[in-house]
Amino acid sequence: MIAHATRILDFPDYLATIRRFTDDELIPAEPEMVRTGCVPERLVARMAELGLFGMTLEPEHGGMGWTVEQQVLLTLEFTRASVVYRSRFSTTIGLVSQAIAAFGTDEQRARYLAPMANGDCVAAFALTETEAGTDATSVRTTARATADGYVLNGAKRFITNGHWADVLLVFARTDPESRELSAFLVDRTAPGVSTSLPEQMNGHAEGPIAEIVLQDVHVGHEALLGGTEGNGLRQAMRGINHARTHVAATAVGQATRLLEEAGRHAGIRRQFDQPLADFGAVAAMLGRSYAEVEAGRALILDCAREFDRSGPPRDRISAAKLYCTEMASEVADRAVQILGGEGIAGAGPVPRMWRDVRALRIYEGASQLHERNLARAVVAASTP
Repeated sequence: MIAHATRILDFPDYLATIRRFTDDELIPAEPEMVRTGCVPERLVARMAELGLFGMTLEPEHGGMGWTVEQQVLLTLEFTRASVVYRSRFSTTIGLVSQAIAAFGTDEQRARYLAPMANGDCVAAFALTETEAGTDATSVRTTARATADGYVLNGAKRFITNGHWADVLLVFARTDPESRELSAFLVDRTAPGVSTSLPEQMNGHAEGPIAEIVLQDVHVGHEALLGGTEGNGLRQAMRGINHARTHVAATAVGQATRLLEEAGRHAGIRRQFDQPLADFGAVAAMLGRSYAEVEAGRALILDCAREFDRSGPPRDRISAAKLYCTEMASEVADRAVQILGGEGIAGAGPVPRMWRDVRALRIYEGASQLHERNLARAVVAASTP
């Protein structure tokens, strides 16, 4: 696989490769993706070939070995294209692989991580349920212990890649009297596992989220992540903090593209014998958007550097995720306003991206969760 060969490149060369891939292949293929309703398989294969499925893993696990800062810089590049492209490997590189790398047994790491890094094993993170979204402790899926493993029963919803993943990281209760969870690596094609897609998506239409039903699904003891019950929430947070870092960077990448599209339109579209950009109100929207995008870029890169120095800075990651995703929606709304009718109708990128970025304020914890948690952190730090 070229994914292994690219590791010998210096990072600036690799970053330039991903920039060219974004400009020459991902962005031009967006109309095809919209027309067919899915990411072209040749591009999924190219993502794997270029090593994007292994960008977060160490070389010992078949990955690229990039730092978190380098991962963020890469994300800022490829998320200038449709966010749906990223969704095809996002759950593999963050939520699932990081949990396995940090907490998995040697056997689990050996079995899953190298295939994930190569793009041969797509993973999905199956935590959310009807009654367990922001409040993960309300999971109702159960895992009943048996002599040779566990039997899982329950239902999951809004699971990215859940319909075509090879393996599901399923969170369930092994003790119905406890709020603690356990995590299991479950083959999506195992007897008793069924998946379905929604009839309609408001954004991310080409990468729909799935509903998953688990009915008397039997797994062996080796499926329990780390071989220890009751550690699921801690295992989940390792992947979630990594994923939130990437989501914040994704929001900045999307806002960068939206600002480029809005600036291009404002420069060529004329009204009252002058370009839109010459109107003060339009100039103000462009200028404010530029400042906010750069603030988001600086914030998430600084978080990534701290992540590399001393581990995930939980509160700062939360702040970056909150700010960057809210900012991207603001920039998207201004871009629609500047484009006018073209921002509402037609097949251009701005209307689609306007819908797509809205979901980022919900993924990996809704904005209100982050506001609450950050307020608690402020009070705790300020109270003797």
